[in-house]
Amino acid sequence: MAIFRVVFQAVVLSLAFSAAAAAQTTLLMFEEIGCPYCEQWRAEVGVVYSKTEEGKRAPVKIILLGEPLPEGVSIGAEPFYTPTFVLLDDGREVGRIEGYPGEAFFYGLLNRMLNNLDKRKAGSG
Repeated sequence: MAIFRVVFQAVVLSLAFSAAAAAQTTLLMFEEIGCPYCEQWRAEVGVVYSKTEEGKRAPVKIILLGEPLPEGVSIGAEPFYTPTFVLLDDGREVGRIEGYPGEAFFYGLLNRMLNNLDKRKAGSG
């Protein structure tokens, strides 16, 4: 009976973790091979992004322009410029940054989008 309880708890925790992962905020980066601004982002931000608060909150997933979207993802329009960063919450677009003119610009706009998302969630809860 104790083994059944342990297995049951493991399954419940696994399902809860899967649901939390599905509801996670994610940052999609659309890029093209040879895009100099994509390479600049990788050199200035990409090398440390996963260690930042923003990166922990909205992990980046890189997609080549024209590739199919991941399952369960809905965005407003197909990106035209590279890089284009699309902030997703529960798989739906909640913000977008087109282009990359520098690290300060990127983090400033990303933080604004994350703060707007917090305000929206606080207002709906």
